[in-house]
Amino acid sequence: MSEVAKLAGVSVTTVSHVINGTRPASEKARRAVLDAIERTGYRPNTLARALARGGTQSLGLAISGLSNPYFMDVVAAVEAAAGRAGHTLLLGDTREDPEHELRIVRTLAERQVDGLLLAPSVGALESALPYLESAEIPVVLLDRFLDVALDQVGCDNEQPTARLVEHLVDIGHTRIAMAIGIPGLSTTEERVRGYRMALDRAGVPFDPALVAEGGSQRDQARAAMHALLDLDQPPTAVVSGNNFMTIGLLRAINERDLTVPEDIALVAFDDFEWADLFAPRLTVIRQPTTELGARAVELLLSRLQDPSRPVRTERLEATFVHRDSCGCTGSSRAAHALA
Repeated sequence: MSEVAKLAGVSVTTVSHVINGTRPASEKARRAVLDAIERTGYRPNTLARALARGGTQSLGLAISGLSNPYFMDVVAAVEAAAGRAGHTLLLGDTREDPEHELRIVRTLAERQVDGLLLAPSVGALESALPYLESAEIPVVLLDRFLDVALDQVGCDNEQPTARLVEHLVDIGHTRIAMAIGIPGLSTTEERVRGYRMALDRAGVPFDPALVAEGGSQRDQARAAMHALLDLDQPPTAVVSGNNFMTIGLLRAINERDLTVPEDIALVAFDDFEWADLFAPRLTVIRQPTTELGARAVELLLSRLQDPSRPVRTERLEATFVHRDSCGCTGSSRAAHALA
């Protein structure tokens, strides 16, 4: 900046005012400064300027499964909401690995983000969260809930999963399997509770052999489906715990030369853009990804503005989308909000 001022024949203060627009300068001085900037190749240090103002106008997002359509929708919603508020978004994939998650949040902290959105891994309580607390970085948890005094927002999981199971029971199924996600995650545990709650309400005995770990991955879910079909009493219906596992389940069913829903009914947690293009079209629970991303950003910005306000935990409403893979006949196909 000193070199620009010397070349332009003005003070460093004038250069600063021209760059930042903080005070009017004469057209002659402004033109001299801009010409000097062009000749020297000077680039203002936006990070330093932001820090001098007390922030960087950037938010961090640490989340896993960036190839998962659900999480990509959440990321897009977060980025859009942050942009509307004048913030840029820095993104890191935690890979569901607590050690890598810690590296990601450290990197984001070193980039001087004003606050962080985190979809916590199973080990976050022992690694990432203690670090963020010591670094005094405002945090909002999204999608997954923990028993901590932090702002949190995500979808209701129990009742929507129960809705899927109850629908299968209503159309005559009692051997209902479930492919579950990563053990220890709140989303997995809550969806299993919803599954068991619906069975209990309907008077259907719980059979632990019908709960298979799909690990929130296609290949693991495929293997889980094959194991379920190898049971002496295989299921007549299956609930998928997320959209990635849905693909693996369908692949295994196809490899057994079975069809959905004629041989086995399939319903799933998570909608995705092409679920309506499958044959049959998939009956699913649709999560409000746009609302989730926007609300997470709102909570974080609110925390930045008022660090002492009480923490909030918010559960968003999901939608039951009734299509064909459940095996219904003569029913209208519609989306229904879940209370």
